[in-house]
Amino acid sequence: MLNEKIRIRLKAYDHRVLDQSTTEIVETAKRTGARVAGPIPLPTVKNKWTVLRSPHVDKKSREQFEFRTHKRLMDILDPTPQTVDALMKLDLPAGVDVEIKAFGKS
Repeated sequence: MLNEKIRIRLKAYDHRVLDQSTTEIVETAKRTGARVAGPIPLPTVKNKWTVLRSPHVDKKSREQFEFRTHKRLMDILDPTPQTVDALMKLDLPAGVDVEIKAFGKS
C-alpha cells in the first residue's frame, strides 16, 4: 500500500458533468480494490453580477448574470498501486477541475 488516503476535490460549472466524472472515479477505485468515502457534495458557490443593458440611457434597465461552481469531495482509502495507475490514466471530461492530495501514514 502506498498511502493511507487520497483526497480528490472536483470543481465544475455543470453539475451533470461533475457527477459523471465522480462516478467514473468511484468505479475505477472500487474495481482496483480500494475503499471510497464519498462523493460528498460541498456548498455551491454562486457568483452574481449586474450589468447595465445600455451604456447611456435607461439606468433602470439591467441584466443579471450568475455563475455556479459545484464541488465534490471524495476520499480513496487504502489505495493499491493499481488504483493510482488507473486514476492517472483516467480521462475526465473538459470543464472539470481536479485536485488530488495524497496523505501518508501518520
